[in-house]
Order: sequence, then structure tokens, then C-alpha cells
Amino acid sequence: MNADTNPAEDRARWRHAFRLSMAFTILLWVIRGTEVLFHLDLARYGVFPLQSGSLIGILVGPLIHGSWSHLFANTLPIIILGTALLYGYPRSAKIVIITVYLASGLGVWLFARPAYHIGASGLTSGVLFFLLVIGILRRDRRAITLTMIVFFLYGGMIWGIFPTRPEISFESHFFGAATGTVLAFLLRHRDPAPPQKIYSWENEKDEGDQEDADDIDSDAR
Repeated sequence: MNADTNPAEDRARWRHAFRLSMAFTILLWVIRGTEVLFHLDLARYGVFPLQSGSLIGILVGPLIHGSWSHLFANTLPIIILGTALLYGYPRSAKIVIITVYLASGLGVWLFARPAYHIGASGLTSGVLFFLLVIGILRRDRRAITLTMIVFFLYGGMIWGIFPTRPEISFESHFFGAATGTVLAFLLRHRDPAPPQKIYSWENEKDEGDQEDADDIDSDAR
């Protein structure tokens, strides 16, 4: 059986994706720790709809969390979904992360309820929907595997795009999810599909078919 990728390169790509996801997660924990340690109120730097002074919240709002439990709830999704995105779709990942990050915040600024919206949930929702939809569209082995993994782990996050509790910014989830879905359609061909594995029995079958064809050709002569 021929490997579809170099195992060492594959593991290196996994490690790189994991480290980047961990680095972003650590940044969020450092920001939250700094806020608590110095008794700061960073929530006022979140996105407040239709206030020009709150436009900065599009950039910094996803980095701010209202409580440790809020941050903890986003930690594993960021690590797992981020690793899956960076590993499975390295060419698309930068576009997806930047676009979801900005578009979800802009959508909140334009259309959300009048309140400060903070947290990385819009980003995680966007990455989740991108991974789910692109796996359905591409249907190669790696895409399907990643889609099944993220759906099994975080399929329940799909319902976060609907209003549930007033303290949860479902608008962030919704605009993140919408952006991720659109990007899945636009970028579905950007990353090449992994090569198909060729098993030894397939090679033997092809050789056998060729020998049979040669025998038939010899008989015909």
C-alpha cells in the first residue's frame, strides 16, 4: 500500500496547526488573566451595534471574555476546530480566519441587539460551519473525516445561531456561521484533495488484467 502523504510531513503539519491554535488560545487566557489581575473592565471594548466608537470592538471583541467559564467554553473548540482547519485546509485557513473574524464582528455591529458583544464564539461558529459544509461539498476522504469529527464533537453548536439565553450573543454565532458557509462554497477547490491510496491488490489486479489482455491479443493473432 502506498501512503497518500509522507507520514513525517503529515505529522509536522498536525503539530504546526495545533501549535498555532494553542498560541491563540494562550493569548486569550493571558488577556483574561491580565483583566482579572489588574481589575480591568475590557468588556467596554467589545462590539456595541451602530456606535462608531465601538468599531474597534470588531478587532478586539473576540479577544475579550466576560468570565473564566465563558473563556473555558471557547477554549477546546478553538484548539480542536482551529487545528482541523489549519491541518485540513492550509491554503484556505488564513482567508477563513480573517474573513470570519471581521465579518462576524461587522454583522454584529450592524444588526445585533444594543449590548456589548464579546468573545470568540463568532469565530468558532464560522470555522465549524466552514468545516461542516466544505466536507459535504468536497467529499474527499480527508474532508469527510474532518467533517465527521467536528460534527460529532461540536454539532450541538449549530443551535447557537438561534436565540437562547439573553446573555449569549447568538448574533455573533449567526454571522460567523453564515460567513463560514459562504466561504466553504467559495474556497471548496482552493486546497487540493489528498491523493488516493493505491493498495497492493489493486496493482496485482491491474497487472493481471494487462496479462489477460496480452494473452487475448496473442490468440487473436
